[in-house]
Amino acid sequence: MEQTDYFSIPSFEIDKRIKIIQKKLQQTEIGGLVVIQRVDLLYFSGTAQNAILFIPLTGDPLLMVKKYYPRAVKESPLKNIIEIKSVKDIPKMIHDFYGNMPHIIGFELDVLPVKDFDFYKNLFFDCILVNGADLILEARMIKSEWEIERMAYAAALSHKTFDFMRSEIKPGLSEMEFAAMAEGYARKYGHMGKLRVRDFQTEVYTWHVLSGKNSAMIGLLDSPASGAGTSVAFPCGAGWKQLEVNEPILIDFSMALNGYHMDETRMFAIGAMPQKALEVSKAAIEIHNAVLEKLKPGITGHEIYEYSLSVAQKNGYHESYLGPSGYKVSFVGHGIGLELIEPPFLAKGRHDCLEPGMTFALEPKIVFEDEFMVGIESVFLVTETGTRLISTVPVDLFIC
Repeated sequence: MEQTDYFSIPSFEIDKRIKIIQKKLQQTEIGGLVVIQRVDLLYFSGTAQNAILFIPLTGDPLLMVKKYYPRAVKESPLKNIIEIKSVKDIPKMIHDFYGNMPHIIGFELDVLPVKDFDFYKNLFFDCILVNGADLILEARMIKSEWEIERMAYAAALSHKTFDFMRSEIKPGLSEMEFAAMAEGYARKYGHMGKLRVRDFQTEVYTWHVLSGKNSAMIGLLDSPASGAGTSVAFPCGAGWKQLEVNEPILIDFSMALNGYHMDETRMFAIGAMPQKALEVSKAAIEIHNAVLEKLKPGITGHEIYEYSLSVAQKNGYHESYLGPSGYKVSFVGHGIGLELIEPPFLAKGRHDCLEPGMTFALEPKIVFEDEFMVGIESVFLVTETGTRLISTVPVDLFIC
């Protein structure tokens, strides 16, 4: 298990990332990139302190730290790190350091609030501010060997947590109580307890523990407010229903270790799995495995989505696959890495081709409204010839 008391991103990794994003910038009209969002900042600088990073077209970037400078210097391998007292000093710092200011500057306009955008627009009054987020996300889509190794460490902790769940699940525990037990166990070994996504409406949490009919309440599988939940204020994730013997229990557990995410789902049952749920669970596993065999570089997300539909139809589950009628989702997988959900997507209408180094969470689910939902989710890597599972949790049903 990877040590978690001190973690740093090596300089060779940061250097490579800077060169990749600069090459992408050079193919556009953008003269420099301002990075503010916490995950992007970590990716390019090695620190998530309160700071702003400027990446020029060529040469070394400049990290301007508002708070906390001593920690940022310890964490980041960048050569140029300075302390600033006010964000208002940034344009002058960039101009003084590089001798000029680009006319067109990229910002993360997919996540930058309007209020902050207006502030930076006034601050960089002589510049044109454009969206640079697409370039950042393109750079982050291809994972390095070092990143894949980090994800493998997260997978090992996830496996350890699923083993804990298998040993501790018992009737009488509420879904929420059991979810908290699992998270507490994972936190003990380094799980950050916080998951990161770019969508401001998504309230990310570690656990879905959904038993019996509670799991069938998820009508919109991609909605942050679609689960059973504990109250009208937080209608997702787990509820107060007690776990019972001989019922299907869906456990979707996500975690992050040193920033890198793992997202896995397995079906559990205490005692025995009802026959119908058993058959449907096996069908979900068959879809999962068939998709993994189909995947290879050059295939598109749309093709994979359509292929998964065809496998579900062949098995007789087309009507209930990916949600009940009228509430189906149009994806079967999503990118994963420093954020829980990243581009690209295995989804309808997504025609970008898969490339070696991309990592995905594959999650076929089958819903029988007012009865139960089954699903399986694993994280995999696209290789030169096909795929390789990063997940190490057995692709199986857990009868406890």
